[in-house]
Amino acid sequence: MRTKLLAVALLAAGSIFAQISVGIRIGPPPPPRVVRVRPVAPGPGYVWLDGYWYAVGSRYRWHAGYWTRPPYEGARWVVPHHDGERFFAGYWDGDHGRLEHDHHWDRDHDRDYRHDHH
Repeated sequence: MRTKLLAVALLAAGSIFAQISVGIRIGPPPPPRVVRVRPVAPGPGYVWLDGYWYAVGSRYRWHAGYWTRPPYEGARWVVPHHDGERFFAGYWDGDHGRLEHDHHWDRDHDRDYRHDHH
């Protein structure tokens, strides 16, 4: 009987701990910056992504708008957003799957184009 009670107690404790998630929650980002001039597209196949805030640890950093080519044909940009509780980063999505935008290698007009995706 003691063994059964111990097993039930361990299962109950396991289910309680399984419901705990760890993450950083920050408030909503500031309002988007207003940009009055959009540069000319560098060539065919480019899409303009408006500037947006993205989370870095417990604060936000501004990413200015830019021209880029999608990582693969048919990919669409899903804008970053805050749902009132959590911040969700922007990403590319389409028939070939989801591709996160990596701000560490964000240097040129082809920043996402044909980037290795899984």
